[in-house]
Amino acid sequence: MSHRVQIVGAGPGAPDLLTLRAARALEQAEVLVWTDSLVNPAIAALAPGGCERHRTSTLTLEEVMAVVVERARAGKRVVRLHDGDPCLYGALQEQICRLADAGLEVEVVPGLSAYQATAAALSSELTIPGLVQTIVLSRAGGRTGVPERESLARLAALQASLCLYLSARHVEEVEAELLRHYRADTPVAIGYRVSWPDQWLTVVPLSAMAATSRERELIRTTLYVVSPALRPPAEARSKLYWEGHQHLFRGGA
Repeated sequence: MSHRVQIVGAGPGAPDLLTLRAARALEQAEVLVWTDSLVNPAIAALAPGGCERHRTSTLTLEEVMAVVVERARAGKRVVRLHDGDPCLYGALQEQICRLADAGLEVEVVPGLSAYQATAAALSSELTIPGLVQTIVLSRAGGRTGVPERESLARLAALQASLCLYLSARHVEEVEAELLRHYRADTPVAIGYRVSWPDQWLTVVPLSAMAATSRERELIRTTLYVVSPALRPPAEARSKLYWEGHQHLFRGGA
């Protein structure tokens, strides 16, 4: 008999930003293995009252997988609940490999990412015609490191909308590197626990990025969005809705 494990993205924090598929998975879960240090407890509470719950903040990956594999092999509906989108910085591949080795099928349910929630909270578009058309999701090196070809210097040289996860502990070095490529007055959105009840979100010049972070004592659950798109020129507009632009559904002027 084939058993399936659902790896589910909880989104940025607010329960009503879950996808419908994620909500259904939680409502049907018999075993919930959840990232309690990063996921809003109100989301975990959507699982049924009789659901077996396992917090992972004090567990190793091997311990987490042991629980998931054992319960799934016993025929239980197992939901592995991640913060944000499991496909971003979620150790997803390591888990899928272990589950495949155990003969278990996996369904990954995506979640809204913090950069999307941040842009929405600011009523901002991160791709502005004629200004910036690329979004880069990355992180500072830290203990995990990044490949040299993906160094912050190379990414910043694009001057795209740069979304940095897991970087608050290294914010001084990050700011110094970014200032070599972006203007000092480039807007930077600093978001802490975006969409949670205690959300803190502000936009500061790049030159104030580190000082603001240290003043707020931000070291985790913080996202930086560095982008000229956060202060676009008033005349910026898309050709898609321009009266002179022809496409499949509308003739041009």
